[in-house]
Amino acid sequence: MLSPTRRGALQALGAAATLPAIQGDVLGKPRNDGSIHGKMSGARALVETLQSEGVACVYGIPGAQENELWDAMKQMGLPYLLSTHEYGAASMADGYARSTGRPGVLAVVPGPGVTNAATGLGEALLDSVPIVALVGDVARGEKYRSFQVHEIPVHLVLQGVTKKVLHCPDVSQIPCVVREAFRLSMDGEPGPVAVMIPYTQLVDAVRFDVPGPLPRTVPWDQEAFDRAVACLSDRKCRVGLFVGQGCLDYAPLVARVAEMLQAPVATTVSGKGAIDDLHPLAVGWGYGGAGSAVAEKVFTHVDIVLALSARYSEVSTGFYSIPERPCVIQVDSCADNIGQVVKVAVGVHADAGLFLERLLGVEDRLARPFNQGLVNEIVRLKFQQEKVFRANHQKRKASGIDPMELVLALRDRRACNSLMFVDVTLSEHWAAEAVTVRQPRTYFNPTDNQGMGWSIPAAIGAARVHPGKQVFTLTGDGCFLMAGQEISTAAREHLPVAFFILDDHAYHYMQALQEKAYDRTTATHLARLDYEALARGYGVGFMEIRLGDNIAAAVDAALATNGPLLVRVVSEYTDRPVRWLDATRKRYISELSIGQKARFLSRLGSRAVQLRDRND
Repeated sequence: MLSPTRRGALQALGAAATLPAIQGDVLGKPRNDGSIHGKMSGARALVETLQSEGVACVYGIPGAQENELWDAMKQMGLPYLLSTHEYGAASMADGYARSTGRPGVLAVVPGPGVTNAATGLGEALLDSVPIVALVGDVARGEKYRSFQVHEIPVHLVLQGVTKKVLHCPDVSQIPCVVREAFRLSMDGEPGPVAVMIPYTQLVDAVRFDVPGPLPRTVPWDQEAFDRAVACLSDRKCRVGLFVGQGCLDYAPLVARVAEMLQAPVATTVSGKGAIDDLHPLAVGWGYGGAGSAVAEKVFTHVDIVLALSARYSEVSTGFYSIPERPCVIQVDSCADNIGQVVKVAVGVHADAGLFLERLLGVEDRLARPFNQGLVNEIVRLKFQQEKVFRANHQKRKASGIDPMELVLALRDRRACNSLMFVDVTLSEHWAAEAVTVRQPRTYFNPTDNQGMGWSIPAAIGAARVHPGKQVFTLTGDGCFLMAGQEISTAAREHLPVAFFILDDHAYHYMQALQEKAYDRTTATHLARLDYEALARGYGVGFMEIRLGDNIAAAVDAALATNGPLLVRVVSEYTDRPVRWLDATRKRYISELSIGQKARFLSRLGSRAVQLRDRND
């Protein structure tokens, strides 16, 4: 062991050796305009760039190729959050982005760091969520050597799960390349962008003279806008709005345009919150058989659908089971999305907010008189729908709680501004229909990649930057097994997230898909876990809700807990219908050939007479 005297001498020698680098760093101080000037390391220049972009937290796991970056973040006061797995880190950055409207930032090493994060990045890509993924690369150029640790071609992995992969040619270009990543993540269709920076560049020091970020530009097609206005100006035509995630920052404009046009408003699942669900013209999500029954019925009377930032993806349409309407006007910031799924009369490549704002500017040509009949019809249909939600669907003596009861309790007991993260369970479809969303960026669901376990780390990522807000998840037990270890992160940081786990010991979603098609289930049974012991091991609180308990009181207590809490909900699924599943199945069957249908029916017939237990 070193003596105190010798240790002090070595520390002094180390400090003297690093003094030139430190003196160089002193010259680089963040400026109010976001510009970066002075001599500093690549890592410090990168951190200053992140600060100039307004980044409130970086998520990830440090490693050999990025330790310099993490040390610089600590030195310069940029908040970060250590995850337990890179999938969790990517989902945390996703939760940050969805809840703030700004790009989330992920920092990982190459090799396993990237491959572990790929599922989360893929979710962000398909769900149009802006993320900047900072990947510390192996040494390149003249410092390259063969057989470096983590050296697999991760750029090929990243190309499949991001909008673009950017490479940094030298240390002086770090701020410009990272700025470009932030721009690309938000422009057009939002999504993740990766930046690969060799670790040697993070250590190198050069003089920087980089201006601040440039203002973003938004697309606008005046000629297409004029054609859209011409269609909408026909007051004999009834208009309906179908709005997606790209409208979340324009909720007041959505409501004003809806009132001007006297148009019912349906949203995509990701767009829930773009209008207050208690607004007289709000009808729920979707407008086909897969979505809200209210929206489906109201939109049968619509002549013109004005679709804003809605791509008509497979999930948001129930396997493309969206009914045709006489006229569709599709507005999207990504030109490639327009007309891909539905036939459009007018396609407008434009920013949704700017389009809504310009519509209000020609109100004299578009405004309709107040439609009391429409409002009354929406009220009547919502009343009927609520009765369906609260109907008892138990056919036999139950051993667990109907998940819909928990969905309704969470809906009724949550705060208006709470952040609700729903996972990939059968209950996600009931939640999409039943949960009342009053404010934008308060309801979140992985939609087009359907990454199981997403809700747990995503909620943690959001809780990290929304202190004081109520944050909770609706998660299945199968999803819990995918990412439950991240609950330990909430414990370590004392983040007050309530994790509601629907426990029925099965991949019930897969059972629902398999039973109708195969008359049996395969590989869907899960182990029975001791959740109380798990909670104790993670260092979080524990609560259990069983059949016969006062669910409302239990939910109140859970949401009021000042700290992370694991809530096991003993569940039993009933024969309650799932509109999304029924519509998807009907559409799928309609596309089968006669031969395929015959084969399915023959197989079901033969299995119906088998006596052995066919489920596992």
